[in-house]
Amino acid sequence: MSQELLNKEGQAVPQVTFHTRQDNEFVDVTTDELFKGKTVIVFALPGAFTPTCSSAHVPRYNQLIPTFKANGVDEVVCISVNDAFVMNEWQEDQHAHDITFIPDGNGDFSEGMGMLVDKSAIGFGKRSWRYSMLVKDGIIEKHFIEADVEGDPFDVSDADTMLEYLTPSADAPASVTVMSRKGCPYCAKAKKMLTDAGYDYEELVMGTDYTDRSLRAMVGSTMVPQIFINGDHIGGSTHLEQWLEK
Repeated sequence: MSQELLNKEGQAVPQVTFHTRQDNEFVDVTTDELFKGKTVIVFALPGAFTPTCSSAHVPRYNQLIPTFKANGVDEVVCISVNDAFVMNEWQEDQHAHDITFIPDGNGDFSEGMGMLVDKSAIGFGKRSWRYSMLVKDGIIEKHFIEADVEGDPFDVSDADTMLEYLTPSADAPASVTVMSRKGCPYCAKAKKMLTDAGYDYEELVMGTDYTDRSLRAMVGSTMVPQIFINGDHIGGSTHLEQWLEK
C-alpha cells in the first residue's frame, strides 16, 4: 500500500450498489442515495464485532453524533466488508441507531476507494483498511488514512480527529468508559455520579465485554468499577468522586 496513492481527496466516491437489509427484506442502496446533496462522514474498518472497532471506533462516533449534526453533518456512515445481517446485528449490539451501517459485502466500495487489503494471514480474507472521510455532495473533501504499518493502526480515523478537522472550536463531550460488574453497588454509585454531573458514558460489563484477567492486565486490579475519562485512568468510585470535585 501507498498512502499517497490511495488518498482520494477531491475525487468522487465510487459508484456502487450496497445490498442492505431493512425490515426483513433486501434493499439496494446506491452511492447517490447515500451521498448526493448531503454532507456525510464515513468511517471504514476491518470488521464488525472486532475489538478496536467495537470498543473505540464505533462508540466514539456514536457519542459525537449530536455534535457532528450541530456542525452541518447530515449523516454518519460506518462501512465494513461484512454482509447485511452481520452489520445489522452489530448496530443493535452497539446501540448505534443514529449511525448508518452499510454492508460492503463484496468489497466493491472498498476496492473502488483503493482500500481493499488482504488480511488472509488472520483468516479475514479481503477487508477494508481503516480510514475516515468527509464527503460533500459525493466529493471527498478530507480523507484520513491509517498508516501503512503491520497490525491494525488506529490513530487518525477516529471521531475526535474528524471533529477537529470539521470544527476546531467545537466543544466535544468527554469520552467516558465505566468498567463494571453486574450487581456491583459501587458501580451503580459511579454511574449515578457521572449522570448527575452531566456525563454520558460507555459501560463495559465483566463477563460480557471483558474478563477479570484483561482488567488486571489494564489496571493491575480486578476491583470494579474502573473509570477512564478521555483516555486517562481515573480509578474507582472514590477516585471518581475526587476527580469530579476538582
